[in-house]
Amino acid sequence: MGNEDPYFLPPGAESYNRDNPNARVKFYNTGHFAWETHVQQIGEDIYNFLKELPE
Repeated sequence: MGNEDPYFLPPGAESYNRDNPNARVKFYNTGHFAWETHVQQIGEDIYNFLKELPE
């Protein structure tokens, strides 16, 4: 999520941790269209997350 997103604010994303203590919330230094500006970094983070899941 972009920490500069004017529509989906960081406190909204952080509330996922309240609902699921195991949730991972990561902020990128970008706005609403994080995929357009940080696709490589976000893709790597998703890939690394999936690698950690049990088989």
